[in-house]
Amino acid sequence: MKLAALTARLQQSAFAFPLAILVAGLMLAISETAYYGADSQLSTLVTMGQARMELVRLVARVTDAEAGQRGYLLTGRPEYLEPYRFASVDTVEGLETLRKLYARLGHHEAEAQRLRIAASINTKLSELGEELRLYDAGRQDSVRELLLTDIGRNHMDAIRGDAETLLASENRHIAAGIGNVFDTLLLNRIGVAAMTAISLLVVAMFLRQGRQLERERSQQQLLLQGERDRLEQEVLRRTAELTELARHLQTAREDERARLARDLHDELGALLTAAKLDVARIRPRLQQSSELQPRLAHLTETLNAGIALKRRIIEDLRPSTLDQLGLAPALEILCREFGTQAGLTVRTELSPVPLAPSSQLSVFRLVQEALNNIAKYAQASEVRVGLSSEGNRVRVSVADNGRGFDPRQIAIATHGLLGMRFRVEAERGELRVASTPGKGTLIEACLPSSAPQPEAATATS
Repeated sequence: MKLAALTARLQQSAFAFPLAILVAGLMLAISETAYYGADSQLSTLVTMGQARMELVRLVARVTDAEAGQRGYLLTGRPEYLEPYRFASVDTVEGLETLRKLYARLGHHEAEAQRLRIAASINTKLSELGEELRLYDAGRQDSVRELLLTDIGRNHMDAIRGDAETLLASENRHIAAGIGNVFDTLLLNRIGVAAMTAISLLVVAMFLRQGRQLERERSQQQLLLQGERDRLEQEVLRRTAELTELARHLQTAREDERARLARDLHDELGALLTAAKLDVARIRPRLQQSSELQPRLAHLTETLNAGIALKRRIIEDLRPSTLDQLGLAPALEILCREFGTQAGLTVRTELSPVPLAPSSQLSVFRLVQEALNNIAKYAQASEVRVGLSSEGNRVRVSVADNGRGFDPRQIAIATHGLLGMRFRVEAERGELRVASTPGKGTLIEACLPSSAPQPEAATATS
């Protein structure tokens, strides 16, 4: 009761808000002071670590240069000079990097040690260069005498000794820096703990008001959740209606295509066939007229072209091979004709599969649309079409080696891929599009299989 009364008085007090601001300011000041102190120490430690790594790498590069030079002096093979040249150039760059790092650190003792190391390395490189010059001049005896003087070993010992001394000095600096970081963190910890204890009192002042706000928020969330559930049900209902409407429109379009194909086949086919028969009857009677013979030949060719056009239109509207031969032969014919027209290599791996008639038509349209997209956009030279049965699923794939695209940047107006996806999902299947710019495209659909159909036996025969 006393705590509640104290909290109520603090909430109503005019000093409550300034006190909260003061506490927050103190916490921020302590935190920022500790952060900048630790950041400065850590930056120095990082620079020291980089200097240590560069120093170790310099010693290794000098060793590599000496090893490559010795290999060349012993064997005379030029390939040993490549590691020497690389190590020599990299050593010069490493010395410059080390100079910049120690200039940033500002350690005078370490800078003097670095200068001694740089002088020793330059002396060593000069010695290696002089030996190579004598060797290339044919003065092998001079080179041997120079090697036997142990000058090179003394230089390397000096480099390693100075490097170890400098590394030991850096280790001491790093240990001291880490100690400072821990001291700063401890100070920050103590300050935060003290300010946290003070802030608990400030937080307690607003707990009661916070609980009240939480109750009001919960009531609003319940109201929002109820409205969200209602809207979600409405969206699901509308989505189901639109899906059913789209499926009906798709079926109606295919039925209309089938009707147009039948009408073209029956009526237009009859007219063109009758016209061709009439030309055949007239031809014998006009054998004597050399002037009319070319016209009759042209008329015959025109009728043949019209019949061929009629057949192509009918096949585009409703593929007769799908109804007569089955899915696998129909896809084989489609791929062969596409390869001939587009001038591409089309490889097929088609197996008879058990699919319902509507699923067969969806698969045929998917492959047809994919081939059309390849001809328009892919700039491919080879296409692979696959059809197989895997357990209770049927898998169809169309892959090309064209320029590909980024699936994440597909424009909203790409109705071809959207149409493919809808056809597959309408048959309770899944569509996957995998593509990478410059590496081709793979369109793969997986549909549920049905009981074996007569199509399978036909395709097998």
